[in-house]
Amino acid sequence: MADQQADELALAEVVEFTSGLIRIDTTNRGGGDCRERPAAEYAAERLAGAGLEPLMLERTPGRTNVVARIEGTDPSADALLVHGHLDVVPAEAADWRVHPFSGEVRDGVVWGRGAVDMKNMDAMILAVVRSWARQGVRPRRDLVVAFTADEEASAEDGSGFLADRHPELFEGCTQGVSESGAFTFHDGSGREIYPIAAGERGTGWLKLTARGRAGHGSKVNQENAVTRLAAAVTRIGGHEWPLRLTPTVRAALTQLAALYGIDADLTEVDRLLEKLGPAARLVEATVRNSANPTMLQAGYKVNVIPGEAVAYVDGRYLAGGEEEFTATLDELTGPDVQWEFEHREVALQAPVDTPLFARMRAAVEEFAPDGYVVPYCMSGGTDAKQFSRLGITGYGFTPLKLPPDLDYQALFHGVDERVPVEALHFGVRVLDRFLRTA
Repeated sequence: MADQQADELALAEVVEFTSGLIRIDTTNRGGGDCRERPAAEYAAERLAGAGLEPLMLERTPGRTNVVARIEGTDPSADALLVHGHLDVVPAEAADWRVHPFSGEVRDGVVWGRGAVDMKNMDAMILAVVRSWARQGVRPRRDLVVAFTADEEASAEDGSGFLADRHPELFEGCTQGVSESGAFTFHDGSGREIYPIAAGERGTGWLKLTARGRAGHGSKVNQENAVTRLAAAVTRIGGHEWPLRLTPTVRAALTQLAALYGIDADLTEVDRLLEKLGPAARLVEATVRNSANPTMLQAGYKVNVIPGEAVAYVDGRYLAGGEEEFTATLDELTGPDVQWEFEHREVALQAPVDTPLFARMRAAVEEFAPDGYVVPYCMSGGTDAKQFSRLGITGYGFTPLKLPPDLDYQALFHGVDERVPVEALHFGVRVLDRFLRTA
């Protein structure tokens, strides 16, 4: 089996499937405003074409998830979860060079919302599974393939629903892979770095509420809710969070320092980040907790002081940092502003000295022999958070070989999201090699 690889049809299908999934508008605007079912049907049909028996599951009509199991050759081995989400964030067509739901293939590039987040990975999974069916390949361990709804909002209709209501479908799964890792990071000096995610910051989306005395805008008012809220938001936005290094971030800093021949002095992390140059982007957002104000709501007329003002904050905390995060928010909001979690999910930490990580590294290095693989922690979150409730340790592994002029990380939720055809071909080859022996 070691000398086999994904067939030529798989290389064509990954492009076809990426484009086809992009053309299915699965925009998730939050609040339940999304319908993933057409994309779920697309995926299920192609899994069935590979001889599998996919299940389609919904908590809410139209919010469809797909799950299928591929039996491995070693019944004593733990199962591996391979998952991707079907929904995408909104896109304004007027801002794009190519319509975001066209799935157009132009000059060797597939354009559209979801091209990197993450219909590309969905397509890779489908292409690999179908290639195996044609070749008669079975993986070493059972693989559970899942395509989920609602990742771009609360995941309540997606991975949360699956983990809470259908845990039996993931029986035996101890590890999982999904977005986002094993992509080419170009440091500007010719080096190609391939970061594999082995951790995620926790999610703390917050609602701040300030209450005061309503009144006329021309009068003195020391209990102005808007003023109280603005002061709290300013304190939060200006707060300097202390360093907090998780094992994954320590490993990332140490390995990057070794790559550049720099002393990995973890007592002077900010100085070390300066020395790493562009490569610091891989870790700088994950050496601290963070809280960024994002929304404000107050008032209904310019000459009326409202009795209430509301703000929203995107908070993120590292593994082991949630207690510090909540204590700090209590201090920064002060006595006149109350805060609560609008959405809360755990931080994740995955070991990097495991056989699975070594196999991911080997698969990347086989097809990118000049690449340098490092672990990293994602600044945001994925469905791995919900699946962790089932004891599944998650990694980010969506392999893509990218050209230097394409800023992969900027394309997430950005304008003109796109992925090169050659990147998809690389991804299929690497994912195929990894999953055969994972």
